[in-house]
Formats: sequence, C-alpha cells, structure tokens
Amino acid sequence: FVVDGEETIPANAIEKAVDLHALRVIASSGYQKCISHLWRGWLVQDEDDPSRFVDYKLKTDTSYWAHLDPDRMRVPQYQNAVQIIVSLIFLGLYTGAINTINPSGDLDIVEGLLYVFTLGFICDEVGKFYKVGRFYLGFWNVFNSTLYALLAVSFIMRCIALGNFQGTAEREKYNTLSYNFLAFSAPMFWMRLMLYLDGFRFFGAMLVVLKVMFRESLIFFALLLVVLIGFLQAFVGMDQVDNNLTAVQFIVTEMANGIMGSPEFDVWDRFAPPFGLILYYIYTFIITVILLNVLIALYNSAYEDITQNAIDEYLALFSQKTIQFVRAPDENVFIAPFNLIEIICLSIPFEWWMSKQSYERLNDIVMGIIYSPLLVVTAFMEQQTARQVKFNRSRHESDDDTIEEWEQMLDQTDFEGSGWHKRVEDSKPNVIQDDTAIKVEKLQQQVAELMEMLKARQQSNGGG
Repeated sequence: FVVDGEETIPANAIEKAVDLHALRVIASSGYQKCISHLWRGWLVQDEDDPSRFVDYKLKTDTSYWAHLDPDRMRVPQYQNAVQIIVSLIFLGLYTGAINTINPSGDLDIVEGLLYVFTLGFICDEVGKFYKVGRFYLGFWNVFNSTLYALLAVSFIMRCIALGNFQGTAEREKYNTLSYNFLAFSAPMFWMRLMLYLDGFRFFGAMLVVLKVMFRESLIFFALLLVVLIGFLQAFVGMDQVDNNLTAVQFIVTEMANGIMGSPEFDVWDRFAPPFGLILYYIYTFIITVILLNVLIALYNSAYEDITQNAIDEYLALFSQKTIQFVRAPDENVFIAPFNLIEIICLSIPFEWWMSKQSYERLNDIVMGIIYSPLLVVTAFMEQQTARQVKFNRSRHESDDDTIEEWEQMLDQTDFEGSGWHKRVEDSKPNVIQDDTAIKVEKLQQQVAELMEMLKARQQSNGGG
C-alpha cells in the first residue's frame, strides 16, 4: 500500500488475516493448508531470519536420527502437546497440595514444586509482556495472571507463617490464610485447562461462544453499574437523614441479593418507611425484569451469531493459536517452568559474554536434554510422516494427501470398460476456464461455422 506517497512496510498476509479476524480468508482452503503446514512443522522459521518461513528440508528424510533435533520443539503442535502435559502436571500438583494439608505448616515437596511451577509461569507472562507490550494482554492472560497472583499470595502467607514459631497463634493464622487462598483458586485451575484444549473442535467452539458472550455482557454490566450507583446513593441518602450512617452494610448486602435473584422485601419495612420499600421494589423490578432480560437477549444473540459460523470461528481460533506459537518473541523454546532453567542456568551466566553461535549451540544441548522423552516420540512420528510424504509424491499427489476407501478399490474396478470414466469426464466442470469465456468461445465457433456455410452458399450460387 501507498500512504502519503510512501510505500508501507509489507505485512504477512497470514498474520494480517488473523489480526483482522477475516473469516472468509481464514476459512479458505489455501489459507488452512498453510496453517496446517505451520502447525505440523512443514513450514519453519529461517535460521538467518526468524521472520521468514521456509519449507522444512527434511520432510522426506526417512532417517530416524535426522528428526531427533531439539529445534523441532519450535513446531506448534509439539509445543501445544508439552503445554497440555505441563498443565496436567500443574493441576496434579495442586490437587496433591490441597488434599494433603500439613497441620504444622511446613512446605512439602508437592507444594514446593507447585510454587516453582507458578514462578515459572509468572516469569513467562512477564517476559512475554515485556517483549510484546500491551498487545499481549487478553482474556486468558488476565485470567492466568489472577490465578498466579492468588498462588503468590498463598506462598507469601506461608512464608510469613514459617517466620513464626511453631504452635503460636500467628503461625496458625497465616497458615490458615495460605490454605484458604490456595483452595480459593481451585475453580480457576480447572478452567485453565480450557486454554490448552482449544485445539479440539468442541472445546474450541465453546471457547469462542464464551468469549463473545463475555464481550456482549459488557453492555449489561455498564447499565448495571449506572443503576447500582443511582440506587445506592438513594438508599445511603435515606440512611443518613439522621446524620448517622448505620445500614451501609445492610444496603449493599440486600442490593447484591437482588442481583443474584434472592431479594428479601420484609426487612425493608423498617427502613425509611414507606420510601425504602417502594424504592427497593423499583430496584428489583429494573434488575430482574429489565436488565437480566437484556443480558439473556445479548447472550442469545451472541450464541446464534457464533453457531451460524461455528466452523469458521473455530478455524479462526485455531489459526490464531498457531500464529501465536510461530510469532513467539523467543527463538529458543523453553516452556514454563523450564524457562527457569533458561534464566538461571543459561541467560544469567552465559548469554552476556558468549558468542551467538556458541550460545545457540548450548541452548540446543539443554533443550535436547529437557525434551528428550518427547523428541524420541516426535522423531518416530516424523519418520512415519516422511514415508507417507514420499509415497504421496510417487503418486503425484499433495504431501498431506490421504488414501480414501474408494481409492483402495481402484485396482478392482474397470471404470474404462463400464463407461463410467467417460461420463465423469463429460460432466466434470471446467474450473480452469471461466464459464463466460467458454460460452464466448462456443459462440465464436458457431459464428465461424455460419460464415463457412455462407461462403459455401455464395460459391454455389455463383457457380450456378
């Protein structure tokens, strides 16, 4: 594009479509094929320029050892697999910690690992926010940050408890607070799994629905906030008529009960009669009859809009997830909590003085050790994929082609003898040439035949 007479910096069409949420482009077959190749690691970052992507050169190499490469951990599907495994381990550690409470308040190995994992996740979030900026913020980032903050507070409470002598009231107090914060975060631990299961179509579609519904609910909460402020001011004004505020807690509690659908009208008989009861009736009517129905209508509209384009919305979510992996700011893949190893054992002692080539080599060695169990499996999978790709190319098919059941019966069916092949060829649409061009070509042939007939008629008349 040209802006103010100057050419703008070229933008990546794949990333641009995701950023603009262009569903028609994202759902196209060509775009999804590119996303599929990125997800499977058939398109990889250029070693000299990480912003460029090139074909994976060893895609057809059937050697097992050729694919046993730590750099393959940059492949989005492998990173996603590691994140799911780590998330399940994180959940298991939390379950073990919350179900094995230590009365003494001492940290055991399970709780220690839980807080180490939490530190790794916090460092990962801070590092990405520092490198990407405010554009990194999203619903799941805020959600995860809230969870990590609760766990951090739980750890701080535990440390304060350990700073007091065993058996004292202060130690028991802070120890109880620590476990309460830990237990309070349980729902968020399980909801966090949704973030890593969005690669599956069902969870992905549901996440899109929830995301849109939360966005639509902002209108409801904006209206609710205005209504709450107005009625709260009215109730507080009635309470301070005698220059003494005594019922603020009662007012806030009853207003909250009205929002949650359990209003109590009898208790308002003694509050500024009859104005308090009348005002609370009006408040309840506005909340339950008007605003809640507005919220239901917004949710229903959002659900209908998404379900009509459920497949396209899922493809957009999957494409966004893939692009997030490949546009990550760090070339070395140390998924939390392994990023603590990178920070403590690599970045701090070596990065500032070691040459780039030597540092990359050191990173590859450490990554190879950390991810060795997964690399053993992925190398075998890529070996089998390479054989499939070579087989497809021998049939002059695309690399990701799969043999269908009807193709397996080709050698048992005589399509030529039955005339089926000819009928298919005759009825096959011409996707190369435009339909209008075909009609014009036929018309030109007919005009040419007509001219030949006229010339023949003139010659015969002249000869007669």
